[in-house]
Amino acid sequence: MKKLILFIIINSLAMAGSIPAIPIIPVNPQIQGDSNVPNLPSEDKVENDGRIRKLEHNTTVLMNVQLKVEVPLEVMSDVDINAMVIDDMKLEIPFDIELNKKPLKKDYYRIKFTQNKIDIDNDGQIDTSIYTSPFVNTKIIKNNMVYIDGSKISKEGKHNKKVYMTVEVRE
Repeated sequence: MKKLILFIIINSLAMAGSIPAIPIIPVNPQIQGDSNVPNLPSEDKVENDGRIRKLEHNTTVLMNVQLKVEVPLEVMSDVDINAMVIDDMKLEIPFDIELNKKPLKKDYYRIKFTQNKIDIDNDGQIDTSIYTSPFVNTKIIKNNMVYIDGSKISKEGKHNKKVYMTVEVRE
């Protein structure tokens, strides 16, 4: 048992020695002449409590940082639907949705509404429906529609409803 544990430890150390290290290149600020490189301390530092921190070695390391920034797909437009329904009218109201950019992938994103079947007058009957294309492939999404069925609206007056849109990933 002890031989097995010893074998595993030695094998692990041998494997760790074969992992390549990332090279760190020391840079001399005087040679570089770059004003963005801070000056290095050259003396021991005395702390507030009287302790002395001994300077043993100092160096400047030049690093190159690269980032890939991706801006998420977002709905940029607000849509306000104002309609007057008289008696049993059935209305079809088209609207467009604008995104912040064109999607990179085809048939991957879709618009999600908090509600797409709405009871606008709160009488228990669905009287308003929102339809949109199944996938988002352009910056401006056309052919979106709000259908209002006046025969299912039983209460007179002005009715308001807020519906939020988000971009969803198809999965």
